[in-house]
Amino acid sequence: MSDGTVRRSAAPAFQVEIPAGDLGVEWKDVTWQPEHGLNVRLYRPRRHLAGGGGDGDARIPVVAYFHGGGFCIGSGRWPNFHAWCLRLAAELPAVVLSFDYRLAPEHRIPAAQEDGAKAMSWLHATAAAGGGDPWLAGAADFARLFVAGDSAGGNIAHHVAADFGKAGLGPAIRIRIRGAALLAPAMAGEARTRGELECPPGAFLTTATCDKYCRLALPAGATRDHPAMNLTGPEAPALAAVEMAPVLVVAGERDVLRERNAEYARRMREEWGKEVEYVEVAGAEHGFFQREPWSEGADEVVRLVRRFVGEHMDSE
Repeated sequence: MSDGTVRRSAAPAFQVEIPAGDLGVEWKDVTWQPEHGLNVRLYRPRRHLAGGGGDGDARIPVVAYFHGGGFCIGSGRWPNFHAWCLRLAAELPAVVLSFDYRLAPEHRIPAAQEDGAKAMSWLHATAAAGGGDPWLAGAADFARLFVAGDSAGGNIAHHVAADFGKAGLGPAIRIRIRGAALLAPAMAGEARTRGELECPPGAFLTTATCDKYCRLALPAGATRDHPAMNLTGPEAPALAAVEMAPVLVVAGERDVLRERNAEYARRMREEWGKEVEYVEVAGAEHGFFQREPWSEGADEVVRLVRRFVGEHMDSE
C-alpha cells in the first residue's frame, strides 16, 4: 500500500479441489525456521513407512520443493501447492518436503534464495540426527535428494543446485543432490523477449505482472538483470566450473517465460556443459500443473518428473 503496509492474500484467487482420500500419503506441518515462523509440510507415502513389511522397508528419494508466487505470495499450505505435492509424493514416489520461505517486499531478493540454502542446512541437521523426526527417518533416503520448484520456487531450486552442486551438504552425512526439476522457473531481464512483447493481456501470467513482481521483490535500485533473477544475464555468474547434478526444465508453450526458460536450458547445456533436459508442454500457460493438479497437463508433468527421478536417483 502507499503507506508501506503489505496486504497479502491468504489463499490463491483460484480454487483447487483436494481429493476426499489422501492418495495414500500422510503429511504434517513443522516449523523449520522459528525466527521467521517458516513452515515445511512433510509428505510420505504410507506404503513406505518403516516396519510396513515388503517394499515398505525400502527408503525412497527426497524432494525438497519450493512453491511459486513471484517471490511475493504463496505458501506450501495453499490448496494448489498441497494437492501438487500430494501427487508427487504418491506417484514418484518420494518423501516431499514443501518449504515456505520469506516473501517480498518485506524480505527482498536474495532472501528467498538464502532461505533455499538454509532449508538445505535444516535438511542436513535433520539427516545428522538420524532422520530427525522418526516420522521422516523410516522413509527418507537423504542420499537421493532432488530439489524442485515451480515459478519462483524453480528459481530457488536452481540456486540451491548451483550453490551445493553434486556434493550436497558435506561428506560426514551422505546427502547427495541427484537432480533439479525446474518447473516454469521464474526469470526476467532488461532486454525483452518476443513473448514478453507479444504477451496477450488475458494470459494467466502477463509481462506487466512479471514486472510488478520484480519491482516488489528486487532490491532497491536493482534492474531485472539482477543475477538472482536473470540466471543467464550479463550479471549472472558463469557456471562452467560448477559440478551440478542433472537439470530438468519444464516450460509451457504459451507461458510468457517460455523463451527465457529455453535460453537458460540452451546456455546451461551448450556453454556451461551441464546435463539439461528441456521439455515444452504444448498449449500450456504458466503454472498449469499446480493450478489444475488433476488435469492431463499435470499428468504429463508428473510423468516427466517421475522419469527424471528414476533415471538419476542412483547416478554418480
